[in-house]
Amino acid sequence: MDKDITLRLKNVEGHVRGIQRMVDDGAYCIDVIQQIQAAQAALSKISSIILENHLNSCVITAIRGDDPAERERVLREIRDVFDKTNRSY
Repeated sequence: MDKDITLRLKNVEGHVRGIQRMVDDGAYCIDVIQQIQAAQAALSKISSIILENHLNSCVITAIRGDDPAERERVLREIRDVFDKTNRSY
């Protein structure tokens, strides 16, 4: 999984550099926005992959474990992540 995520992040990095070049070159605004949206979608996919891995490893381990405080902690972390995602900026 780490190699896949690293490759995806490097692709996003290159994409962001391309967006910077577009801005520097005065590219058409809508084209820049579309490229920004593509980079955001790629980051969102990376986030989803990491979240899925976390749910299938850390969270399951905590839920199956004997420590109620640890179960609450991992569930609170998941809730907090979604709360931050849903906030308006």
